[in-house]
Amino acid sequence: MVANKVVDLRSDTVTKPSESMRAAMAAAEVDDDVLGADPTAHRFEEEMARITGKEAALFVPSGTMANLISVLVHCDTRGSEVILGDKSHIHVYENGGISTIGGVHPKTVKNNPDGTIDIDKIVAAIRHPDGSLYYPTTRLICLENTHANCGGKCLSAEYTNKVGEVAKSHGLKLHIDGARIFNASVALGVPVHQLVKAADSVSVCISKGLGAPVGSVIVGSNAFVEKAKILRKTLGGGMRQVGILCAAAHVAVRETVSKLADDHRRAKVLAGFVRFPLEQEFTYF
Repeated sequence: MVANKVVDLRSDTVTKPSESMRAAMAAAEVDDDVLGADPTAHRFEEEMARITGKEAALFVPSGTMANLISVLVHCDTRGSEVILGDKSHIHVYENGGISTIGGVHPKTVKNNPDGTIDIDKIVAAIRHPDGSLYYPTTRLICLENTHANCGGKCLSAEYTNKVGEVAKSHGLKLHIDGARIFNASVALGVPVHQLVKAADSVSVCISKGLGAPVGSVIVGSNAFVEKAKILRKTLGGGMRQVGILCAAAHVAVRETVSKLADDHRRAKVLAGFVRFPLEQEFTYF
């Protein structure tokens, strides 16, 4: 039997824009977004802020830039330290950008198989202010939901809230790498805004499971996003008529989220037929 159809399973980043996305891109009302004038970008950002329960949102070219900007906003003094999982995307797959570009020191803590980090280990990793003459200053905790290197595990709202309480009680900020937060929302049956309620900032990728051709979004407070805009420009991520891309992203959020449950069902069926060695990595970014 000769196969007449190939299913590309390299990654959820190799999707193609749908016809409705292409149509929205062609018809998008645009202006200069660096000058803050692109109406389609504004509408999409407002929608993402609403969905995530945050004050404001900012469209950026990639998830890596989204996480880098977020870390640098919270750690605006060189020599700051961020606590994050040893298997986290920010630490493993983003070219060490928080260190090489931002002068931010990563303090890694072991990820559990379910993607969490033990609360007591997070607390133990926080630097005491008395050691500021010798040690980096802890300013941020990062979580990842879903957690790619832990098999796409979802972090519960209850766990995230506990980490948020730790951050708040120690005067720290909490960032969530929510590249696939919509997948977590569908899998857990919990709205996105509840999953990220404790976070000071969240990055959301639109070009992975949601299928848009380009882009991620950062959400947070108005003050956070204003600082993020400056860093986006500094990093070369300020684009002009970006409404063309935001139009496709908006369609992706409106039309693809409802299809994620079927994606999950298909993945479980596939998992029943395929077994990879545990030490072998097949996740691509």
